[in-house]
Amino acid sequence: MPGVQVIVEIPRGSRNKYEWDAELGAIKLDRFLFSSVVYPTDYGFVPETLGEDGDPLDAMVCVSEPTFPGCIIPVKVIALFRMRDEEGIDDKLLCVPHTDPNWNTIEKLEDIPQALRDEISHFFSIYKQPQGIQVTVDGWYQRDDALKTMDEAHERYRAGREEQAPGPEAAERA
Repeated sequence: MPGVQVIVEIPRGSRNKYEWDAELGAIKLDRFLFSSVVYPTDYGFVPETLGEDGDPLDAMVCVSEPTFPGCIIPVKVIALFRMRDEEGIDDKLLCVPHTDPNWNTIEKLEDIPQALRDEISHFFSIYKQPQGIQVTVDGWYQRDDALKTMDEAHERYRAGREEQAPGPEAAERA
């Protein structure tokens, strides 16, 4: 697990939905959540991954204070949260920062306060409702499942890059 980093798109407590735009190489404002819910954790993605939904693998980071869009946080992966929307499976890692003493002693899903797990589940079950999008929460999975999901997402990313790389036939045509 060493070396896992999350790039924050959305700080905890925000109603602004920011997203990384690979073409721009920047974080852009995607939309405003037009209900009274706010993101319960910092929220972003693990670089060089590709989730089953075709986007980088989502990650939530439990923080004592919200950070900011673009902040890179070295994390420990704790668990996996799985939901489904109109695009299919939408996995999210639950992580804690290595450098936050309020969170870095967490080792397993059961160490995360039940109230926070419930808040996260509730948030993701309703945050797309105003857009008319139905979400199904599959629930929480242990660290082993999270690490397997992250490994698969790294593999999908690498496979996609290999498909885009020019092969030897491109060199022969040149």
